[in-house]
Amino acid sequence: MAPRTVLSTRVLLTCAAIGVATGLLGGIAGWLTIPVIAGAVFLYGLVLGVHVLPGIIAQETLRLPWVALITHVLAALVASAMAPQWAGRFLGTAILFGGIQELVAALTRYRVWKAWRFFVSAVVIGAIVAVVVGFVSNLAALAPWVQISYIALAIVGPVAWTAVGLAIGSGLRQAGVARRG
Repeated sequence: MAPRTVLSTRVLLTCAAIGVATGLLGGIAGWLTIPVIAGAVFLYGLVLGVHVLPGIIAQETLRLPWVALITHVLAALVASAMAPQWAGRFLGTAILFGGIQELVAALTRYRVWKAWRFFVSAVVIGAIVAVVVGFVSNLAALAPWVQISYIALAIVGPVAWTAVGLAIGSGLRQAGVARRG
């Protein structure tokens, strides 16, 4: 009998299924990017925040190392098929967001799966999004209320999507998706 690995076929197939579903949302977010940045840049954090879902759902469902990063990369590939103009950004975001989620989980030795741990990664991601997109969109040139709304929503977006991801992951876990063997 072959030795059992952490990343079994069942785990990889679960990551793939989550990656496809969340990648479809990421592709839609990709198509919304230009209209949102052009018309209501302060809402961009809510749009970009959807990209936290792959890792959050995978980690909450499976509670294993590497599932966030693997699922993020698979989601990025699916999103890239839907919105190829953003392929590089999808992959970069997957590595950044998945890496942050894996790092926070690794800091707790993959033993703490309480909601606060997921929200820590969401706030870190939101802060990075706020800074990076703030420079790219020349936020300083906008009205103060837009600047404040943008920064607030850049952090609230990933936090809100994290709450959604935790609910989905918990539901999948309760449904037996994480069953071993």
